[in-house]
Amino acid sequence: MTDQSSSRAAFFRAFPAVGVAIFISSIDQTITATALPVMAAHFGVVERMSWVVVAYLIAATIAAPIIGKLGDAYGRRRMLFIAFGLQAAGSLAAGFAPSFETLLLARVLHGFGGGALLTLANALVGESVAPRERGRYQGYLVACFMSASAMGPLAGGWLTQHWGWQWVFLAGLPFVGLGVLGTLRLPRQGPQSGSFRFDAPGTLLFTIFVTSLVLVLDRVQRLSTDALLTALPIAALAIAALLLLMRVETRTPDPLLPSWLATDPVIWRTNLLSACVAGVMVSMISFMPLYLSVVRGVPIATVGLMMLPTSLAGGLGALISGQFVARTGRTMLLPSITLAISTLTLSAFSFELDAIPLAALPWLLAISSFGYGSSFPAVQTTVQAAAGVSRIGVATASVQFTRNLGSATGTALLSTVIFGAFTLGDAPLAASFAETMRGGREALGLLPEESRMAMAAGLAGGFRAMFAAAAVLLGVATVLAWRVPLRRL
Repeated sequence: MTDQSSSRAAFFRAFPAVGVAIFISSIDQTITATALPVMAAHFGVVERMSWVVVAYLIAATIAAPIIGKLGDAYGRRRMLFIAFGLQAAGSLAAGFAPSFETLLLARVLHGFGGGALLTLANALVGESVAPRERGRYQGYLVACFMSASAMGPLAGGWLTQHWGWQWVFLAGLPFVGLGVLGTLRLPRQGPQSGSFRFDAPGTLLFTIFVTSLVLVLDRVQRLSTDALLTALPIAALAIAALLLLMRVETRTPDPLLPSWLATDPVIWRTNLLSACVAGVMVSMISFMPLYLSVVRGVPIATVGLMMLPTSLAGGLGALISGQFVARTGRTMLLPSITLAISTLTLSAFSFELDAIPLAALPWLLAISSFGYGSSFPAVQTTVQAAAGVSRIGVATASVQFTRNLGSATGTALLSTVIFGAFTLGDAPLAASFAETMRGGREALGLLPEESRMAMAAGLAGGFRAMFAAAAVLLGVATVLAWRVPLRRL
């Protein structure tokens, strides 16, 4: 049997488990967005509701390197059963949470399960498929990811409206069952290395670093003096934890984050590229509905449809990129070109946003999204090839870890740019907009037309600044794509 046919058989044997794992972990990150206001009203904690998302993100980021190493040591099939169990427990606990504090604990469990699923799914493809064929099949996974990310807000809104916010969490349980059935199809693995030694100091420092960093980003987005002053000591704690982590990991026999992740030029450049792309992509998914709804006056029901080309183009970019890698063996050539085109597109948005017809906007966003999607298979394939089979779990986890941090950092940065530019342009108007939006988009519609138009114009200026900042991030990613040493398998 040829490498291509054996890889195809191995992939589609694993895909029922892998595809469901990718879908569940991806939709978890966006499905809560439209349910947050209802949860806030239910628990009476409007000012703390962002923690429903933050708690998940922290747990998913911490889970990636831990589960990556456990999968290398004890086998990914076994760990996948555990990850689905964590996911189910988190869903049930969140759906029946009697208090806000219980909900946050459930989201930590939920996030750990989701981060584990995403890491194990990508590592399974790397383990099952020949290196040159991996790109072909990574495209299927990115298509699952983009579809889930797009469906999340729509599904969350529908479930919240018709069944209640609890079903945002409970509706995922049937998919967990499908994932477990798919995992049963995976071949049983013989004894693995079993050499995993828990790096307690490294895990503790890593947890402190990630938690502190996310807390800093959460406060920076608020653009208030009190929030920034609070962020300073937390930022100092994050820096101290990172420096200690780097020192401890060089002396630990079995480190959580091996030093070669930061010293191998193929791996660190590829991961940094991925972080930049993830930050821009998640920001576009998160913020463009606000722009379309408030600035362009698009009805909420239509916003999801207008974002659909973005999701489809990202999945298409991933599929084409994966096929390109499989046929030519060239990993970074296509992303080097498509990311440059995406950078130019976002640059054009920063100058001509107001002049772009509404009908053309989704398709121009789709051009950018094609570039994001084309980078994902290349990133996974390149990092896994550079690491080798024996270290594939840790290497795959490093991609997930940097994507999570890139998503959080990029979203915080671009959010700060949007509202910072708005505030610099007209601080009282920006404050009035923030106060009005606490009542939802309906409250904005109740304002006098003159006030609403003034707020829309101020927010449009913030979005022009955001597109300029996003173009800079993608420009960095484009330069890195051209400079990754491993360019052919």
